Amino acid sequence: MTDITASRPLTLRAATAADVPLILRFIRGLAEYEQLAHECVATEERLRDTLFGARPAAEVQLAFVGDEPAGFALFFHNYSTFLAQPGIYLEDLFVEPRFRGLGVGRALLTKLAALAVERQCGRLEWSVLDWNTDAIGFYEKLGARGMTEWTVHRLTGDALHQLAAEDRTAGA
Repeated sequence: MTDITASRPLTLRAATAADVPLILRFIRGLAEYEQLAHECVATEERLRDTLFGARPAAEVQLAFVGDEPAGFALFFHNYSTFLAQPGIYLEDLFVEPRFRGLGVGRALLTKLAALAVERQCGRLEWSVLDWNTDAIGFYEKLGARGMTEWTVHRLTGDALHQLAAEDRTAGA
C-alpha cells in the first residue's frame, strides 16, 4: 500500500487535452472493474473531441499521489426542475487499486462537492452498480443516500437511432 505523506502528497487538478491518454486508461480500468470492458469503445480521438473540443460535454478532475496518476472523476452539469438549479452529475469515479483506501476517492468527491457549491448547484448525484457494495458503503459514509425508488432507463445504439428517426420536427 502506498503512503500518502508530505513526500508523496495527494493533489488534484483539472484535466487538459494532454491528459486524454491518461483519461482513457482510467476509463478502461473502470470498465474492467465493472466487468463492462466489452462495452468500452472510447478512443483518444473521441475523448479529445467531446471533452476538449468546441463544445465540451464534460469535465475531468485528476488525482495524483506524488507524481503517480491515482484516479479521476468525470462529471457534467445537469438540471433539477424541482430545485430550479443546475446540478453536477458524476458519470465516473475511478481510483487505481493500489491507491484505494487512502482518501483519493473522498478527495475527488470533496472537490466535486466544492465545485457544486461554488457553481450554485443544488445537488451532486451519481449512479452505482447494485453489486458494488464497497462503493455503496463508501458513499453512505459520506452522507449520500441511495435513490432506490428510481430506476435508470437508457436508449442507446439502434433503439436510440430508431426513435430519433420518428422525429417529425426534423428540418422544421
